[in-house]
Amino acid sequence: MKMSGGPASVNLKIFLIVFALIIAFGTLYYTNQLVAKLQEKERQIVELYAKGIEYIANTDNPDADITFLFDNIIKPIDFPLILTDKNDNINLDNKTDLRNIQIDSTLSRAEQEKFLYQLMKEMDEINPPINITYADTLVLTRIHYGDSELIKQLQFYPYLQIGIAALFILLGYIGFSYIKRSEQSNIWVGMAKETAHQFGTPISSLMGWLEMLKMNYSDPNKALDIAEEISNDVEKLNKITIRFSKIGSKPDLKPQNLFEEVTKVTDYFNRRLPQTGKTVELKISGDKNLCAMINSDLFEWVIENLIKNALDAIEDKNGLILIEILESKKYAEVEVTDNGKGIDLKRRKDVFRPGYSTKKRGWGLGLSLSKRIIEGYHSGKIFVKYSIPGEGTTFKIQLKKC
Repeated sequence: MKMSGGPASVNLKIFLIVFALIIAFGTLYYTNQLVAKLQEKERQIVELYAKGIEYIANTDNPDADITFLFDNIIKPIDFPLILTDKNDNINLDNKTDLRNIQIDSTLSRAEQEKFLYQLMKEMDEINPPINITYADTLVLTRIHYGDSELIKQLQFYPYLQIGIAALFILLGYIGFSYIKRSEQSNIWVGMAKETAHQFGTPISSLMGWLEMLKMNYSDPNKALDIAEEISNDVEKLNKITIRFSKIGSKPDLKPQNLFEEVTKVTDYFNRRLPQTGKTVELKISGDKNLCAMINSDLFEWVIENLIKNALDAIEDKNGLILIEILESKKYAEVEVTDNGKGIDLKRRKDVFRPGYSTKKRGWGLGLSLSKRIIEGYHSGKIFVKYSIPGEGTTFKIQLKKC
């Protein structure tokens, strides 16, 4: 069985990392563009504020209406702002020169001045101050301003977003890695159990034939029949070895008669059904000349798995398993129907999942291997056509016609 972790897996991981980095840098770039636009808007507001004050300082009309300036420009300002004289001196006594700045009232005057000068220096590093002039020559006031809370939040938002995403990715990676390791471990253990189970059936049969041979060694006709069955079981062991050797490699597909291939499997089971302790009738019907592109060894394995699954589903001693060979417009089809306990509607997709099993014994690999063989190696389909709890189930296989 081919396991993950090869070059394709490495390339996928590299692609995901590069894709994540592109998203991260894209988010940072887009957010920085938004911040730059907001900063430009705030600068325009400050410039408009400065021009309004210049207008007041330069106007000769004492009745000039400055209500618009206060209502539409000054009041909406929500970013820190400090007004100083031309030499950047701060007047602490004039509270209107400070906007949106919280000062600790427990600090001394000198400490408050130190705090404001430090804040003004930091704001000037972000945004150059704007001068308010008289007659376009004399500097009356300088406006120092910083970024609003919205801009500050936007500047940190992408880092917070990337950090949360990275945390989720890390947790997801750890979780999926644990699940992957657990599944791989279960699959390897399951494959070992499946191998033992596959070999166990013909070996048990061989032991039974040997006991019968000891009992009938003096009867040449019976001994010959038993020897023939022993030969069939030995051939079965050889087929099992070939099957497992082909898992993980691409098998050759050849045109084969479906009816004849299925008959090989049903004949083998019919001779051994009495050993199950159930009275089960195994029938095959349909098109005896239908041809499909298959690998005989692997296809027989699928039919065996479906028959074993049907036998396990039949809880009563009297049961019926019907295999029909059908031809549709596009496919050669095989339907396996039993009158067993059926499958619950919510569980129909789970039956092909590795490890899923409703039996106390077994590792739930029979149907998952069948799906891999049909869909992975034969480019066909296998699915539950219908199932009624308490009445039975029909599995359908669709293959390419010759």
